Amino acid sequence: MSENRAELLLIKPYCREKAKTGRLTAILEKSLEGHTFDTINTVEEFEEYDLKNKRILFAVSLGQSGINLEWYGILKKIRTSGSCFEGSIGGIIVDGNSELYTKAFARELVLSANMSGCTFVGRPLVEGTHSLDNFNIVAKNLSTDNMGAYIESGRQLIKRVMAFQPVKKEQPSVLMLHASNYETSNTLSLWNNIKQRLEVSCDIHEISLRNGEVWDCMGCQYNTCLHFGEKGRCFYGGIISEQVYPAILEADALLLVCPNYNDAVSANIAAFINRLTALFRTRRFYDKALFAIVVSGYSGSDLVAQQLIGSLNMNKSFYLPGRFTMMETANNPGTILEVENIDIRAKAFSKNILGYLKK
Repeated sequence: MSENRAELLLIKPYCREKAKTGRLTAILEKSLEGHTFDTINTVEEFEEYDLKNKRILFAVSLGQSGINLEWYGILKKIRTSGSCFEGSIGGIIVDGNSELYTKAFARELVLSANMSGCTFVGRPLVEGTHSLDNFNIVAKNLSTDNMGAYIESGRQLIKRVMAFQPVKKEQPSVLMLHASNYETSNTLSLWNNIKQRLEVSCDIHEISLRNGEVWDCMGCQYNTCLHFGEKGRCFYGGIISEQVYPAILEADALLLVCPNYNDAVSANIAAFINRLTALFRTRRFYDKALFAIVVSGYSGSDLVAQQLIGSLNMNKSFYLPGRFTMMETANNPGTILEVENIDIRAKAFSKNILGYLKK
């Protein structure tokens, strides 16, 4: 493999169901036109390749089961390496032979690769379900059929992966959103530790979404949502329109402080994500970074992180810096600061944030 000359690295795990791989092969032929690339198909090839500081496309055929056996061998290597993708930029194409599993698979892939240092561009996922009905709207907007929309989406993804460069500033702006109680929240206690390391180099804007101040999205008609979005507002008004929208437009990074509530973000954080749709109608956030602090009382921080990846990176287009989240476990109030080596990890997380944002 000519890894020193190729523009792009294609990680395409071998699929035993040969009859199910034809569509992905066709998509890749069109999406990769004009680009030189190396290909990794097996765990053995993965182990031999220098994966750092690369532009990477993960392309996985799942078949009807939603399982690619070769991928799980590669996934094991990713999770145990810790830093194999340091400095790399990634995107994903997942092709399935059912209506299920493509997005769940992609969220798990992104989190694992991200924890090993891979940055993912905003909207890094192009997925093809069996019917391709997920391309109905895109096909209509592009005046093509669903396969044509699939191909064009792949092309656009490659362009974003190849062109991406994080925007760095002398004094970057960070918007922190939370919906917790400062007196009892382990997640906010951890944030305070991190904030002290950031505030000398960043302008930090904190907004609390507590106390019933956030109305969830009720599902306006598209034209209504678009109308308010064009004005930088939302039909339901309140703190989201008056404070959060302007702060997001000004920020270079969004940092969410997320305790684990039943293996999901809290209701007010979920409402914020839903309400972001009006602003997203007229603006994209490709140049804004997403970070998160997640603390679970028992387990499941990875599920919360995947929820943020699906909603804000894959959907709302924030880019995902390598190691975007700090995930910890602490139950009783105040015990987060007693966790072994927590200060060392908080320092490393703060340094990582500054590495992506500050000149």
